[in-house]
Amino acid sequence: MNRAQFLRLMAGGLAGALLAGPLRSASAAVSSYDFWFTRLKYDSGDWDVDQRMPANLITSLIDYTNLRVDPKEHVLALADPKMLTAPFCYLAGHKLVEFNPAERRNFERYVRNGGFVLVDDCNHDIDGLFAKSFEAQMASIFGAKAMKKLPNNHPIYRSFFKFDGPPATGFELNGWGDDLVHEYLQGIEIDGRLGLLYSNKDYGCEWDYDWRNKRFLAEDNTRFAVNIVMYALTA
Repeated sequence: MNRAQFLRLMAGGLAGALLAGPLRSASAAVSSYDFWFTRLKYDSGDWDVDQRMPANLITSLIDYTNLRVDPKEHVLALADPKMLTAPFCYLAGHKLVEFNPAERRNFERYVRNGGFVLVDDCNHDIDGLFAKSFEAQMASIFGAKAMKKLPNNHPIYRSFFKFDGPPATGFELNGWGDDLVHEYLQGIEIDGRLGLLYSNKDYGCEWDYDWRNKRFLAEDNTRFAVNIVMYALTA
């Protein structure tokens, strides 16, 4: 199933087609929007990080695009089948990622059937607990070679604004004092489209500030978030 088919099914009531009972009304409640932000909570680790980030991402989508955007953040358990109807999901943390069977089943089903997940390592490293455990989960689910580096000419870097590659974050440049800049993002493609975008750059914390402070930035650092969402909705 490609992204367009996924979105058509979602708009037509995917939850009603796949599931039963109260999930139909949950799907209908968001069907008037083109986009709603879904944060995934999981039993292991700490999922409730960078709590102001969604508001900034949502504000930028409203400012820059013509999308009908739900102004609220939605938090769903990864084990909850409701997450299968989301056009975009976000998962982040600092600690261990070890999916239980229901979480693993939904994650794989969502990505393989046309969904899009942005996963951000809030530790900003490549060998910490979140990075190692999440990457091990992905290798177990999708295969050892499924996660690949994105080239700097990937369509996600020109899906709305134009970038030469992944924008660096303040945490990379001076935040931890190590000047470790991750020059690439990684992802998992299913049938030629990106279903998982994986970052060690700590974008979540980079975009986690009071939205009223955005006016003090020389350049809006959430513009790449717009690219990610637009790619998720259109690729």
